[in-house]
Amino acid sequence: MSKTMDNLAEAFAGESQANRKYLAFAKKAEEEGLHQVAKLFRAAALAETVHAHAHLRVMGGVKGTKENLEEAVGGETHEFMNMYPQMIEDAKGEGNRGAQMSFMYANTVEKIHAGLYQKALEAMESLQAVDYYVCDVCGNTVEGEAQEKCSVCGASKDHFMKVE
Repeated sequence: MSKTMDNLAEAFAGESQANRKYLAFAKKAEEEGLHQVAKLFRAAALAETVHAHAHLRVMGGVKGTKENLEEAVGGETHEFMNMYPQMIEDAKGEGNRGAQMSFMYANTVEKIHAGLYQKALEAMESLQAVDYYVCDVCGNTVEGEAQEKCSVCGASKDHFMKVE
């Protein structure tokens, strides 16, 4: 890989992380009643997304939908089969229950994501319209209706957000 491609990959990762961090900062500012600061964080987060998307496009990271779904299946499968199991064990070995729980939730949900992507890949041209809901506690992603109780973390139905 060339130095420029390495730089694009590093910039993409940094911009992506900044987006997520700034959205978390915005949520905290809202909780503290600092609405203008929250708005600033959301604006910066959006700008970081613009940067990240540009870097990814230049890297050739956005392909056709079929190829994108295949990559998504592969990425999610790697996470739940290889990445998170080791992270769970490491956190358990270090006695870090918070990290262990965070990794366990993510691991469970990545398997769900891989299944949803695989289903979409297999029926790409004939997919029926369906709503998706995401649990704001663990990230569980469900088709159709929000669950009364999250099957991953046990959170109540009011913790599910409808994806528009």
